[in-house]
Amino acid sequence: MALTVPAIMKTTAARLSALYLLLFAICAVLLVFYMTSLSARMLTAQTQETINEEVADLARSYQRGGLPFLVRTMERRSRAPGANLYMIADPNGEVLAGNVQSIEPGVIAREGWTEIPFSYERYGESGGEQAQGANDAGKPSGQAPAQIRRNKGHDAIALVVRLPNQMILLVGRDLGEPERFRSVVRRALTLTLGMMGLGALLIWFLVGRTALKRIDNVSEASRRIMGGDLTGRLPVSGAGDEFDRLSENLNAMLARIATLNEGLKQVSDNIAHDLKTPLTRLRNRAEAVLSGKHSAADYKAALEGTIAESDQLIKTFNAILMISRLEAGYSSENVTQVDLAATVRDVVDLYEPVAEEAGVGLEANVTGPYLIDGNRELVGQALSNIVDNAIKYSVDATASPMVRVALERVAGGIRLTVADNGQGIPDDADRARVTERFVRLEKSRSQPGSGLGLSLAKAIMKFHKGTLDLQPADPGLCVVMSFPEREVSSGRNG
Repeated sequence: MALTVPAIMKTTAARLSALYLLLFAICAVLLVFYMTSLSARMLTAQTQETINEEVADLARSYQRGGLPFLVRTMERRSRAPGANLYMIADPNGEVLAGNVQSIEPGVIAREGWTEIPFSYERYGESGGEQAQGANDAGKPSGQAPAQIRRNKGHDAIALVVRLPNQMILLVGRDLGEPERFRSVVRRALTLTLGMMGLGALLIWFLVGRTALKRIDNVSEASRRIMGGDLTGRLPVSGAGDEFDRLSENLNAMLARIATLNEGLKQVSDNIAHDLKTPLTRLRNRAEAVLSGKHSAADYKAALEGTIAESDQLIKTFNAILMISRLEAGYSSENVTQVDLAATVRDVVDLYEPVAEEAGVGLEANVTGPYLIDGNRELVGQALSNIVDNAIKYSVDATASPMVRVALERVAGGIRLTVADNGQGIPDDADRARVTERFVRLEKSRSQPGSGLGLSLAKAIMKFHKGTLDLQPADPGLCVVMSFPEREVSSGRNG
């Protein structure tokens, strides 16, 4: 997939990001207008409050000293830095005093607050012609030259009051400062939100490209795996995010599938090689009996041999099926509470006659109970295979062949050991290899068996979340079965 804007927009994450970006932009615009209008209203309200206080103060001055005192007060205040607008006009609109040279027509014709801002000029901002026009502009008729209707871009609001002698008092405030403040606020908010929007857009685009690139890498790896390369794995960036967690889980699944496929391949190869011999013997025995005249006893012996050979083949296939079931995940419904001590005693009691007939001593050092969560039949099968091997390979190995079974609690679990004093397996590589399917060492090929006993025991231990280890016993071999102990509140000893 090409890393383009249309391709990015096809992803759910990109669409959600675009929606959030649009909502953010709308909220940002509304916020700009709200903040600027709020600031303007606040400044206007503050200006009106200031003008009201100013008019009240000038009214007190008029009451104390009449019109002369009022004019002197206005002249003094109009010279102060940042002064308000002051103007006194006669009833006909003739400007008598103040710092206003000209205003829009009709402003002083009505008492109270001006409904809309008006334009004005202070003294010193225009020539004499406009000064004359200002006098005309102050008349209630509102007639004035056109050139003074909008002067210099100065806007103001004012409060117009008629004095008791019918004189007109105007006190106003220039709106330049509120407008400048509102403009500054608007520009600042617009610039800030614009930068935030641009940053969000860039981050969204870059993050979208990065996410899409990672998805493309996963898709490419998946195509290679589907093409037959089961050694391939999904890429992991190391960021520890959801992509990495997904890739790690899928890689674990692929590793498990590869292991099962490899096991299946090995089983197929081993079946082809190791089961070919007994099948050939069956055929040869049947052919030998049919190729000539034989007695009834010969036919009976041949059939009995065929049945025995077939039973061995059935056992081999049953073991293979059991191993496959365990490796694929044996049903958890077969897991119950199992007392290892009782299982060990039963297996030892079962093999005592076999060991006695073979001339091998069999000892068991078992107390109990030792409780685990597992399957009693499977644990007994694994222990039976190990004890049977220990007895089989201890015969004629020493003057006093002996097999010892011990059960003990260790840190983190329970350990079951089966040790013999036979020839053992001195080579470390051979000890690791004998737990594979159909593997039989050269010195054991003269013994009956299929090479699946330890493989089945290993699969059973893996099903019980335990381990199977083969260790040298000097002399002999020690097989260690380690089980995780079941957590119980009471009834544990040993």
